[in-house]
Amino acid sequence: MKYLEKNPMIMIVIGIMGISLSAIFVKYSQAPSVVTAAWRLLWTVLLMSPVVWGGREQRRELLGTDRKTGLLCAVSGIFLALHFWTWFESLKHTTVASSTAIVCTEVIWVALGYRIFLKGKITAKAAAAIAVTLAGSMLIAYSDSGEGGNHLYGDMLALAAAMVVACYTLIGRVARTSMSTTCYTYIVYVFSALTLVILTGVQGYSLTASGSGAAAVGFLLSVFSTILGHSIFSWCLKFLSPTFVSASKLCEPVVAAAFAAVLFGEIPGPLQVAGGAIIIGGVLFYSSIEKGT
Repeated sequence: MKYLEKNPMIMIVIGIMGISLSAIFVKYSQAPSVVTAAWRLLWTVLLMSPVVWGGREQRRELLGTDRKTGLLCAVSGIFLALHFWTWFESLKHTTVASSTAIVCTEVIWVALGYRIFLKGKITAKAAAAIAVTLAGSMLIAYSDSGEGGNHLYGDMLALAAAMVVACYTLIGRVARTSMSTTCYTYIVYVFSALTLVILTGVQGYSLTASGSGAAAVGFLLSVFSTILGHSIFSWCLKFLSPTFVSASKLCEPVVAAAFAAVLFGEIPGPLQVAGGAIIIGGVLFYSSIEKGT
């Protein structure tokens, strides 16, 4: 561990690979999107439970959570569930390159939500970065609209996934002021899992109807994309700047698209590549502005 603390870039690379595999695992799943998402969260809760309940401090904090904070975590978990559901479904209708690039606009929707709901301020440069990023999304949508099938529908689902995960992020900004990251994410994951299990039943599906395949994909998503992905990025915040860690996540669309090109033959067109590059550039520009404020 000491070696990794001295060389955190190794963990950054592992984290990028972990989150980039998320779309690939979902593509391999034959189960309905909501079932795959439910299995991911159920496995995550199961794997986190020994850590949370086994530690005295975490257990005391968890049991001492006040009603308001618990409610915020519950709502946050619902939005996270909607994010996984809509994003997984988008991957059934559009390419990995388009979907992952559009989901990266999350930071832009967070900025807008921060301005509208938390009374934050957006500078002229930040507004320009938002406009650039949205232009990139429109370029991808325009490119996909001529592809036939449901590509455009998949793009819209990816955009919805970015918006709802922005709501999850904004609520977390408020809830995490009074609790640790471990307890916050655990409570959120519990409510997210419950939401997805309920949605599975409402849609007439069963967690076991798809066989062991859905559970296996959910396990891989939990281990690689959640624990070895997002959790590693949280660990890296102790050793690297938040701006650098956030920017490194933008490698996901590139790495995921490379995987998809090899495994599924999904070769992005010129407009898709241009749109993705514009989105990443816009988000990087916005991140640089945030660093300077």
